[in-house]
Amino acid sequence: MLTLLNLLSAVALLVWGTHIVRTGIMRVYGADLRRVLSRSVSKKPMAFMAGIGVTALVQSSNATTLLVTSFVAQELVALTPALVIILGADVGTALMARILTFDLSWLSPLFIFFGVVFFLGRKQSRAGQLGRASIGLGLILLALQLIVTAATPITHAAGVKVLFSSLTGDVMLDALIGAVFAIISYSSLAAVLITATLTATGVISFKVALCLVIGANLGSGLLAMLNNSASNAAGKRVALGSLLFKFIGSLIVLPFINSLPNLLHKLPVNDEDLVIFFHVFYNLIRCLIMVPFAGTMAQVCERLIRDEPETDQRLKPRYLDPSALDTPALALANAARETLRIGDVLEQMLTTFGKVVHGEQRQDREIRKLDDDVDVLYTAIKLYLAQMPKEDLPEDDSRRWAEIIEMAVNLEMAGDIVERMSSDVADKSLTARRAFSVEGMAELEALLDQLVGHLRLSLSVFLSRDITSAKRLRRAKHRFRITNRRYSYKHVERLHQQNVQSIETSSLHLGLLGDMKRLNSLFCAVAYNVLEQPDDERDEE
Repeated sequence: MLTLLNLLSAVALLVWGTHIVRTGIMRVYGADLRRVLSRSVSKKPMAFMAGIGVTALVQSSNATTLLVTSFVAQELVALTPALVIILGADVGTALMARILTFDLSWLSPLFIFFGVVFFLGRKQSRAGQLGRASIGLGLILLALQLIVTAATPITHAAGVKVLFSSLTGDVMLDALIGAVFAIISYSSLAAVLITATLTATGVISFKVALCLVIGANLGSGLLAMLNNSASNAAGKRVALGSLLFKFIGSLIVLPFINSLPNLLHKLPVNDEDLVIFFHVFYNLIRCLIMVPFAGTMAQVCERLIRDEPETDQRLKPRYLDPSALDTPALALANAARETLRIGDVLEQMLTTFGKVVHGEQRQDREIRKLDDDVDVLYTAIKLYLAQMPKEDLPEDDSRRWAEIIEMAVNLEMAGDIVERMSSDVADKSLTARRAFSVEGMAELEALLDQLVGHLRLSLSVFLSRDITSAKRLRRAKHRFRITNRRYSYKHVERLHQQNVQSIETSSLHLGLLGDMKRLNSLFCAVAYNVLEQPDDERDEE
């Protein structure tokens, strides 16, 4: 039992090491890798090579699949080149499997030692993240060594020999077990490595080992489908295409599985290495053959998975790409873009509120819908940023994280205020048939126009973090407060003059002036964040 636990923990360590490498590489080179993928889609050979290169760096075809899926989901990359990149990723992960199975155990302590030194010494810097990747690579090499060590005594157990002795002839059953093996271990590399160990100790025949390898590749495709089960239709098509390519490849090679062992045994290589080489060349040949049919596969996937009908009319997040979370700069940029969308919705609310003030009571319901959209985007941004702990970010990114959160909160509060203002006007003015005075209406219109301008300027300051624009916004805030105060005095003068309309709408009018003052403060708060930047950042601006 202890030996089995050692094996399972070694497999878990392998998966964890792969995750650490991917995180470190994505945080340092994530933007560059995304740029490589997005610019390599014009020609299939370039897309294929990009898939190999990116996967070799991040040590995971699943990570490459997530990147490509996000591109397709955002309609930045077509499905055909995306499938070509995925085929290249399959070759990349097979090549890395061959490299990692060399006797590199002596490198493991070096990678871990220097990685820890750099990571703890300069955790938030580029060197620290490369140290993180070094730790992950060392853990991968250590895990591979532990897998072999733990699997060896298991292969000598009588129960294991009896269990695997049943894998003697049913090709489809053997392949299915290999797929299950890959899913359970969450790594086709671990499944292939354990299969090679079982072959070297004579527990399974070479023919069965080849079936298990083919099944392990199929299992990695099933894993991709499971990982993208919650994705939209575009993302599911990428995973389905990858799975179908692997399924077709297995159907083509399995009928020849009886003759392959005799052919491969002519090579001067032991059975254990032959399993690894078969894994590499099977993926290489399969993917090269499948590349010309990527367009056809894309059409098949589009027919099998249709776009879901839009039943929810609420606005949905557009830029919050989960695969960008490993690259903080990109993830923060995505969150900032989504925050700008809240600003766009809020501008619609202010414009619509102007119609409500002019007597269009039906527009009050439109404002409520728009406020629901604001709440949806705000919640999505908040949960997205919550997946990026502020304490793990570099100082600049941590400051930007806080700015985005504060801006999103302010805009959400502003949306609530506009909704309440609209409801007050609808209930206390339109329903009660009490109209604002001509002068009061003109004052509200003037303030509303200023609010729209200040909102636009605040969004510009939030995006550019420009010092000059921030000072301009701060001055605009003070001018608005002075204007608001002057309009309050004028309203009191109209009350003194016994203006009937002003008397009837007095509490509503003064309440709207106060709400507009709060809106202006929320819009202009971003200016103070920019002006409080450290001196070195101001110099860079």
